[in-house]
Amino acid sequence: MKFKIAAQEFNYLISKCLNVISQKPTIPILSNILVEASGGMITLTSTDLTVGIRCSLEADILEEGATTLPAKKLAQLVRELPSVDLELTTNKNDATEIIANASRFRLNGMSKTEFPALPDLDGAVRFIIKQPELRDVLFRTSFAVSHEDNRFVLTGIFLHIVNGKATFVGTDGKRMARSFIPIDIDASFSGNWVVPLKAIEEIQKNLGDEGEATVYLMEDKIAVQTTDSTIITKLLTGEYPDIERIIPPSIEKIVTLHREELITLLRQVALFSGETNHAARFSFSNGELNLAANTMEQGEGKTSMAANYEGEKLDIAFNPLFFLDILRHSRGETVSLGISDPFTPGVISDQEMTHTTASKATPLFVLMPLRLNEE
Repeated sequence: MKFKIAAQEFNYLISKCLNVISQKPTIPILSNILVEASGGMITLTSTDLTVGIRCSLEADILEEGATTLPAKKLAQLVRELPSVDLELTTNKNDATEIIANASRFRLNGMSKTEFPALPDLDGAVRFIIKQPELRDVLFRTSFAVSHEDNRFVLTGIFLHIVNGKATFVGTDGKRMARSFIPIDIDASFSGNWVVPLKAIEEIQKNLGDEGEATVYLMEDKIAVQTTDSTIITKLLTGEYPDIERIIPPSIEKIVTLHREELITLLRQVALFSGETNHAARFSFSNGELNLAANTMEQGEGKTSMAANYEGEKLDIAFNPLFFLDILRHSRGETVSLGISDPFTPGVISDQEMTHTTASKATPLFVLMPLRLNEE
């Protein structure tokens, strides 16, 4: 194998593949990146046996072939090289010489025959979606995914397709984020998939502000293909919670709040919430929202803002850090907060909702209330 490629372009390809590689691979070859030169293209592949990525760029191919190179060392080396054309030559023993101007390096690799092949996508059901749309629904839902292994199925995004609509859900049991978009697919097709968070994060990194992506759906895996990359992942197994039971079917009060102002005030109040039981009191009265948090160790914080609330005073407690996460993953100047009583989950959306159709809003965020502490 022999080819020439700009150092900047090669570094771009390597960086795409690097995050997929496990810190503690189960077999040595998984520490390597597969480098293939063929048909005027350089293709790099990496995998941890759950998530795999393949990405390609045009290059000057002088001799077709393939090898695998140690990913970390290759990335460190190429990052240090100036923005010049690199020439890579691999011999029959899988030793690769890298030439950059007057500098010469040799990396010992391993044969491509030992590298696991990525799954075949033949026979998969597929649909095409605009990259910004897919990136947006993943952005709005992935932050709520659990990072704890005790409920393994919650460590991924739940994808539900029915009647030509794709619904994306993330939850850790304390909060939920849901968003859906119409897709161009046979209306009779339906199914459920739970996609690992690691794959979701890599998919997000590879989605741009324009162009389209092709999503491939199989029984035990899913793939997303863009212009220069394909990410394939196995799915998580287990019974995902019934999200419809989490969303209140109706709400009594809908309050419109200025998003940036609420972010600022919640950041202040969160400094005084407990280390173990983060809680802030939301006290609604006519035309006003009062926020308060206190702990024996930190002290007390109180602040207020205008709110279009009318009726009897209502107190409810939420985790201010979770509420901040929701606000950061919302759009627009205002958000709507639907509440009923101190024990019913709050419903939040940056789109208009009514007392009976709050559950239909998209995107939709649900936040579980916390126990109110006595003042």
